[in-house]
Amino acid sequence: QVQLVESGGGLVQAGGSLRLSCAASGRTFSGYPMAWFRQSPGKVREYVAAITWNGGSTYYADSVKGRFTVSRDNAKNTVYLQMNSLKPEDTAVYYCTTRAKAYSGITYAPDEYDYWGQGTQVTVSS
Repeated sequence: QVQLVESGGGLVQAGGSLRLSCAASGRTFSGYPMAWFRQSPGKVREYVAAITWNGGSTYYADSVKGRFTVSRDNAKNTVYLQMNSLKPEDTAVYYCTTRAKAYSGITYAPDEYDYWGQGTQVTVSS
């Protein structure tokens, strides 16, 4: 069974930085795309960033482009989300997710991801 465990969330002032980590277990890590989504109270789950199975390409929502960086370390079975220049509107629970099919492409629709972590809270104060 695939398990994803996020960490690194917390409270930070606007303009600050946080680095989220997502540790994967239960199957071979390399070969599967990884993505980050976020969800605020009363809002739908929102795509943030994604990285291809080999780390060769990364994708970002317009709202975080230039501020966030997604990366992966296949030797450590971990994907990261470096968040800089944080804004109060970045406040949300951040989720790590992956797909069931190896070598599958990137999608921005949460329904097309199969495994999810429990989430980590990020709060940005103004």
